Amino acid sequence: MSGEPAIALDDVGVRLGEVDALLDVTLRLHARTVAVVGENGSGKSTFARLLAGLLPPASGRLRVLGLDPVREAAELRRRVAVVFSNPDAQIVMPTVAEDVAFSLRPERLRRDELRRRTDAALDRFGLAALRDRSSHDLSGGQKQLLALAGAFVREPELVVADEPTAYLDARNARRIATHLLDEGDHRLVLVTHDLALAERCDAAVLFAAGRVEAVGRPDEVVAEYQRVLSC
Repeated sequence: MSGEPAIALDDVGVRLGEVDALLDVTLRLHARTVAVVGENGSGKSTFARLLAGLLPPASGRLRVLGLDPVREAAELRRRVAVVFSNPDAQIVMPTVAEDVAFSLRPERLRRDELRRRTDAALDRFGLAALRDRSSHDLSGGQKQLLALAGAFVREPELVVADEPTAYLDARNARRIATHLLDEGDHRLVLVTHDLALAERCDAAVLFAAGRVEAVGRPDEVVAEYQRVLSC
C-alpha cells in the first residue's frame, strides 16, 4: 500500500508504573498485515495497546491511520478494532446475537439495519445457528469467533489482534487466522508467538526489552528472532 504509513512512531516511549515498557520506538509501517514477535515482556502487547489507543505514549509522536490516539481517541476507536487472546474479556452480552449487535450501539442504526449487519456478521463467522445461544456457554473456538464477529461487524480499517490463537486447538487456530489474514481488506497488526503464522504476514517487527530489534520481511525477521533465541 502506498502513501502515508498507516502506523508511524517517532521516538515513542511508554511507561507502566515505574517500568519503561517501550523505549524510543521509531517505525513506519505501510504493509497491510504486520506480525509482531518477541519474547514475553519484550513490549509486544504494550505496542498493540498503544496502537489501539488503550495506552497513552509517555513521549514521542504517534499516528495511527493518520490520527493522534490521544487527541482523536473517539475517531480512532471507531476505525480500529481489538481482538485479545481471551475472548471472555470481550464478550459482554448474554446471547450471541446480542453480543454482536452491542458492538454497533455507537452507530445508532435503525432496527432493520442493525439486524441486517448482525446477521451478516454471524453468517460470515459461522455463528448464525448459534444466534440465540448463551454467549458464555460456547466453546473456546466459538467464543473467539464471536469476538471476531463483534470486531468485524464494525467494519474497521485496522484490526489489532493480540495472541488471538493462543488458547485454540489447531483447527480453530486455522479458522481464526484465515479470517484475520485472508478475508477482507482491513489492515492487521498481529501479535503472535506462532512464527509460522507470523511468516504469513506482509511484514514483521521484532521487539526486545522494549525496543525494535528488527523490521522487514517476515522470513528475515523470524530468522533473526530465532537466532536471538538460540544465543
